[in-house]
Amino acid sequence: MDTHRATRADATGPDPTRADAPGPTRPWDVFARGRTVLDAFDQLAGGLATAMLALVMLVWLTATALACLVGVGLPLVPVTLRGLRAVANRERARLSRWGPDIIAPEPGPQRLWAAVADPVVRREARWLVCHATAGLSLALTGLTLPFSAVTDATFPLWWRLVPPEDASPSPVPLWTVHDWPGAFAVCLLGLGWIAVIAGVAPGMAWLQAWPGRRLLPAAPGTDLTLRVAQLTATRAAALDAHATELRRIERSLHDGTQNRMVAVTVLLGAARRAVARDPSRADAILEQAQSAAEQALAELRGVVRSILPPVLADRSLTDALTGLAADSPVPCRIDADVPGRCAASVEATAYFVAAEALTNVARHSHAHNATITVRRHDGRLRLCVTDDGLGGADEHGGSGLVGIRRRTEAHDGTLVLTSPPGGPTTLEVDLPCGL
Repeated sequence: MDTHRATRADATGPDPTRADAPGPTRPWDVFARGRTVLDAFDQLAGGLATAMLALVMLVWLTATALACLVGVGLPLVPVTLRGLRAVANRERARLSRWGPDIIAPEPGPQRLWAAVADPVVRREARWLVCHATAGLSLALTGLTLPFSAVTDATFPLWWRLVPPEDASPSPVPLWTVHDWPGAFAVCLLGLGWIAVIAGVAPGMAWLQAWPGRRLLPAAPGTDLTLRVAQLTATRAAALDAHATELRRIERSLHDGTQNRMVAVTVLLGAARRAVARDPSRADAILEQAQSAAEQALAELRGVVRSILPPVLADRSLTDALTGLAADSPVPCRIDADVPGRCAASVEATAYFVAAEALTNVARHSHAHNATITVRRHDGRLRLCVTDDGLGGADEHGGSGLVGIRRRTEAHDGTLVLTSPPGGPTTLEVDLPCGL
């Protein structure tokens, strides 16, 4: 989990609202507190969106239940259950962005009595009621009070511009202001409200997320089952990637180096016969044999470099990518910040991804420039290849992207391809650094 996510995850916990928590004493503590408050409002805003969906879904669920009582709502049950699961999954995804991942369960039952007996559906229904009521109230309160507080804090700037009967604090008009002391009292009240809201906002975000974190996780063992399935799939992908790499090496040696060596053997035999018959021609044949041997050696070195570049083993990933960019037909800029070394297999995979991506850029994108960005942070290696080409890259179009994905997933990594028509194309790969 990266630092950004860790900061956001902290905003969902109850710690920021503790009365005994020490106040910020250093400038960076103030900034961290401010970031926590902003993250809390961000969570409340996201929770407002899902709470509105939950409210709509609650009305639909209630209408379906009432219709079932009179026997006409049964055809609506499958659609309603799918809608309930979709809204709950939306909340699971939101909560996973701000803390530990919440694994979505398998598709649920589609029949009424099976759904009533399903504990997952019952928990989702309970969450729906809580989030559509309390979650919506917390979101509206948390997001509207800051505007009222700012309005009060700036009250002396505008109170003379409104009708006298409207010159009062918000959101509750406690008194009507008729003079400047009253206006500054409203200003002080607004400043106090801002401080209070900033202090309780993380707690409000935590309260809003609490029903979802308690009711929406899948049954125990689901996470382990999905993880086993994922590891089985990545293991199969690793074996496929290994077999593909062996076929590529075999094809390169057979079609290139082996043919060159056969040519050298033939030329040496011809030169040996020419020595007895026409010595002057033997020298030209030997020159051809030497040229063929040099070409075979160059191709063999290319195959070796494609397996594991020597510069990657001897120096660093940054140096290997710099050499790769120098050989690229499309001008390529390297932006790398990789302190230390990752596992050799991880660096080899990152190099393979960059090499394959630059090959695709040169062959298909018609780009004028490309950029490779590499970062290492919190035990993860992130590589991003961007070009300004025509876009429209298709993972299933035979451009090698399937091989990149398989090799990435074999390391338990992720690949995200963004390539709208017209460009630009961005290929992002995230890999664990390993030991």
